[in-house]
Amino acid sequence: MTTTSNEPDTPVALGGHMTIWEHIAELRTRLLRVIIAVVVGALAGWFLYPYVLNFLQHPFCQVQTDCQFIATEPLQAFGLRIKMSAYIGVAVAMPIILWQVWRFVTPGLYAHEKKYAIPFMTSALTLFAMGAAVAYFSLNPTLEFLTSIGGSDITPFYTAESYVTLIVWMMLAFGVGFEFPVVLVALQLMNVLTPRRLLQWWRMAIVVIAIIAAVITPSGDPISMIALGVPMLVLYFVSIGVGAVLLAVRRRRARRHAAA
Repeated sequence: MTTTSNEPDTPVALGGHMTIWEHIAELRTRLLRVIIAVVVGALAGWFLYPYVLNFLQHPFCQVQTDCQFIATEPLQAFGLRIKMSAYIGVAVAMPIILWQVWRFVTPGLYAHEKKYAIPFMTSALTLFAMGAAVAYFSLNPTLEFLTSIGGSDITPFYTAESYVTLIVWMMLAFGVGFEFPVVLVALQLMNVLTPRRLLQWWRMAIVVIAIIAAVITPSGDPISMIALGVPMLVLYFVSIGVGAVLLAVRRRRARRHAAA
């Protein structure tokens, strides 16, 4: 694998090739940068914790008049602050993490692969953020359903840890679920799948998406399943259209090069 890195601290062997030990050294350097970025982000997350918790608490306060959390253990509040600081640290450091991954992988990519890398990474980040946003805004009706399903004789008192764990895992699950169009477009560009074949599989896609939505939603309630499944189905057809357009552009360029 060759390297085209211009960074002064990137190890490059004679002739432009890197040995296995130089790859390991570069990986260690980039992992160290990622760890430092996450630690700095976590330190910022320690001070941002009250604001982030208040933001995450908003859907619960729309359901319950008294939306104060409880702590059932002495160290529970402290542990939650540590955990949320780590979550915030990863979120804050995500651009640096992706940049380090990109700089490590770039030397091993062909020119046409580098051309698609940035759009794919941008699309992946955008779709993940969209999925997390859908999870956040669907939490209100989800909590209303989960609260009402137990009957009026049950008054919910949530611990902050259990609530934060639920909403974080929901945002993560929805974000991952929204990533599958990127995979479908990539498979079409690699000629593993074709837009016509994906269109023929639309009935199967509905079943598979319903199963995925039922499995990855932490709460398992029908509202969350619908909130995740419907956008995934829409994105399934969008990925078919994007793949068809990209393949058409590739064929047009190939014909131009052949004619030239």
